[in-house]
Amino acid sequence: MILFRYLLLALLSISLLACGPVKDLTDQIQERFVGQDPIDPPASLKEFKAKLNPKILWSVKLEGTESFEFYPGIIGEEAYAASSDGSLAKFDLKSGKSIWKINTGEKLSGGVGVGVNEITVGTATGLLIAYDLNSKLLWKTRLSSQILSAPTIHEGLVIVRTSDNLIHGVNVKDGLKKWTFSRVGPSLSLRSSVGVVASDGVIYAGFPGGKLAAIREDNGSLIWEITVAQPKGVTEIERASDVTSSPIIDGLTIYTVAYQGKIAAVDRVNARTLWSRDISSYTGLNIEGARIYVAHTGGALYSLAIESGKTYWRQGDLLNRKLTTPLGMGDYVAVGDLEGYIHILDKETGAFLGRIQLDDDALPVMRHMVEFETGKFLAQTRNGGLYAISIQ
Repeated sequence: MILFRYLLLALLSISLLACGPVKDLTDQIQERFVGQDPIDPPASLKEFKAKLNPKILWSVKLEGTESFEFYPGIIGEEAYAASSDGSLAKFDLKSGKSIWKINTGEKLSGGVGVGVNEITVGTATGLLIAYDLNSKLLWKTRLSSQILSAPTIHEGLVIVRTSDNLIHGVNVKDGLKKWTFSRVGPSLSLRSSVGVVASDGVIYAGFPGGKLAAIREDNGSLIWEITVAQPKGVTEIERASDVTSSPIIDGLTIYTVAYQGKIAAVDRVNARTLWSRDISSYTGLNIEGARIYVAHTGGALYSLAIESGKTYWRQGDLLNRKLTTPLGMGDYVAVGDLEGYIHILDKETGAFLGRIQLDDDALPVMRHMVEFETGKFLAQTRNGGLYAISIQ
């Protein structure tokens, strides 16, 4: 079957060469046929002439395992980070100095969600826990199942997704549950840490089966739901086309991408798909300026035009390296991989400009990195490491 796919790709490429420039099209064919779950070992890193020298400004270590996804939250000049062993800590962003660190007494599985005056984390047993900014416990609320994503705090609500694909609206002041949104999904779905986004009184969330939904923030009722990626294939695994990353809002448009599916731009007002194309991603996309950056499931990194989805460039030298969500930062793009490397690329060309390995243990960088200052960002690794990195 694998040989057949490669032969088909070769035949299609040869037949298309007579038709003019077809690089973008053949890239798409390659991703469609052989860009699913990696079947080969990670690509070896190629040498290049570095023009940037990324530096670790500071690092700290939280205990934990690689079972769950975490990423830090930022409020003002402080960063908040959690790990699976129950650790929750606050650090000074400039120096990395610990301001406080507590053990929640729970096995954490999702976080950190940050508000104006509170932070929230979720547990493997379905507890949603809120603390004030000085580590005082505010409340605990039991939800329907395991919490795998960082809660979203917006307009007086903590909006949190549980592993059974329910979305709960919880009062941020007292932890009382206001509403729960549920929908019927396919029998098989991927385990993921996908969260939600909220804007203008509406919550947007992706679901198994390639669905994108808009939900009223005040009562949890459905406004609209559309299919952004149609499941394909014969077996249930082949037909898995889940939206496994949080959508991104830009003005009146929302962008989303599905595993084994499509990337799509959708009008938030009338739920009309403005454009879509076949790109599969598990970790999701990032928007910076007029560009979309997305890491394909197979490891290729794309820069796309926000208004049309047209490819500006494709960087294919990181295949099978399980890339994080790309982070656009002005003239540069940063992306992490499964061996603890951070790669810095040129925004205009996709060429490598710099590289740094965060951890001697070579453990993966968690999927979501957070910029806190121009050219500076935080990355968390799966062994509990938290790093502040400067690309200058």
